[in-house]
Amino acid sequence: MSHNHNANGTGEQRTKKLKGKEYQKALRELQTKLVEMQEWVKATNAKVVVVFEGRDAAGKGGVINSIMERVSPRIFRHVALPAPTEREKTQLYAQRYMANLPAAGEVILFDRSWYNRALVEHVMGFCTREEYEEFLRVCPSFEGLLKSNGTILIKYWFEVSEKEQRRRFFKRITDPMRRWKLSPMDLESHRRWYDYSRAKDAMFAATDTPQSPWFVVQTDDKERSRLNCIAHMLSLVPWKPIPQEKIKLPKRQKPHGYREADWNYRWVPEKY
Repeated sequence: MSHNHNANGTGEQRTKKLKGKEYQKALRELQTKLVEMQEWVKATNAKVVVVFEGRDAAGKGGVINSIMERVSPRIFRHVALPAPTEREKTQLYAQRYMANLPAAGEVILFDRSWYNRALVEHVMGFCTREEYEEFLRVCPSFEGLLKSNGTILIKYWFEVSEKEQRRRFFKRITDPMRRWKLSPMDLESHRRWYDYSRAKDAMFAATDTPQSPWFVVQTDDKERSRLNCIAHMLSLVPWKPIPQEKIKLPKRQKPHGYREADWNYRWVPEKY
């Protein structure tokens, strides 16, 4: 299905919104493939890192949740690191991210990553100009090291239009179940839209390399962006279906005199 955007990639979708059943059917098909990919990762000891960056309220969390919904949390891990501790601030910058890189047979989904330094830390003044410039200089080498070590690295930037981001922020402000998603940083990022635009442009110029490219997901249509991103990720990992042994449910053992205990269980009230 083709999508038409304006020149800067932030135009609104001209296609109709997906119906709920259409979306669920397509998502289920992709999630089935994710489970098949998981078996390949486990069988081949592959190491996969997927980086999710982008504007606040661009929908990174929704895509990650859709990926994690049906897979094993022992193979797929969602990493969303909090602000660094005082001790971590004195470490090598990449150290806490490296501690979360995959071992053989793992897929790590970074909900924000080492690119914090190129984005929020730079825009908000949490790092020095020297630290920022050093990061942009060494980052391609760091990612080259990951790839030469056999790690499959995929980087996504989630782009949302100004109008849609504003709409989502207002929704978070007015919806009690979404209000927790709105941090002071989010509000500041809304104010500093163009500072973030400049930071993103500089980040792409320094780190969008042939060996480790950025892939941009247009997210004004949340449902389509989830499907498009998952389908694209599946296309970049060289997985293939692994033949599965047929599973036979064993017969249950005989009771051998076991009797149900006469216990006054504290049953949970059945309110529904």
